[in-house]
Amino acid sequence: MGEFSAEPGLSEPAMHLRAEAIGHRYDDLTVLENVDLDVGEGEFLAVIGPSGCGKSTLLGIMGGILAPTSGRVLVGGTAPPRSLNPLTYIFQDFALLPWRTAAGNVAFALEHHALSTAERDARVADALVRTGLTEFADALPKQLSGGMRQRVGIARALAVNPAVLLMDEPLSALDAQTRELLMEDFLALWLDQRVTVVYVTHNLAEALRLADRICVLSRRPGRIKDIVPVPIPQHERAGPAAQMDLAAIGERLWAMIRAEAQTAEREVLHDARP
Repeated sequence: MGEFSAEPGLSEPAMHLRAEAIGHRYDDLTVLENVDLDVGEGEFLAVIGPSGCGKSTLLGIMGGILAPTSGRVLVGGTAPPRSLNPLTYIFQDFALLPWRTAAGNVAFALEHHALSTAERDARVADALVRTGLTEFADALPKQLSGGMRQRVGIARALAVNPAVLLMDEPLSALDAQTRELLMEDFLALWLDQRVTVVYVTHNLAEALRLADRICVLSRRPGRIKDIVPVPIPQHERAGPAAQMDLAAIGERLWAMIRAEAQTAEREVLHDARP
């Protein structure tokens, strides 16, 4: 599996997000309540919390694909000059078209933009190079491993040169070894590019490895319990010297969500009964 590579200067982070008093309901079910959240330019913010607490709903609202029941989201700053889609999603299920090759799936994100064939092809080729997929350009999704399929999803996002990446549990469908490799490669790319990221995950290890700050939501209705900084630079976190400090932060996070995660699990199981 090839490593990601980055091309400096392609994406200068220049956008930030602010959620103000966000609330959301699905019929009579309140999912989010009074959420205030700032995401700074070039920041990597992780959002964690028990199942059903509204993490993905909050991400959808912040990305503009879901209108909140109350509150608003403000988007500030200016998108990079070559950005075709300033706010771009990466999903956990890869969302690839099975009849298209890796290159074809990346190109799909560009087809509704007014680009010349040469520019479109150049963007696709660049995104494939940066995600280590050049030799798999002609492969169909069914011919690729889960990790490689997720690389195609990331390449598709990079092709539009986003200012903000909104990532909904992008590694959760992968096995532990593939998840670790992809996480390290994505981190290397982000450290070079510094786009703004909002990263929803249930995995504390991912949040601790990647994020500048970690937003902890309560169980449903989701409210912000705390926003925890991770003061260790990302490039130092894999080393042994950082492990004790990261473990302490992890224990603090787990203490905040453990009891509520157990309650949320019982609620989900109850909701699933026939």
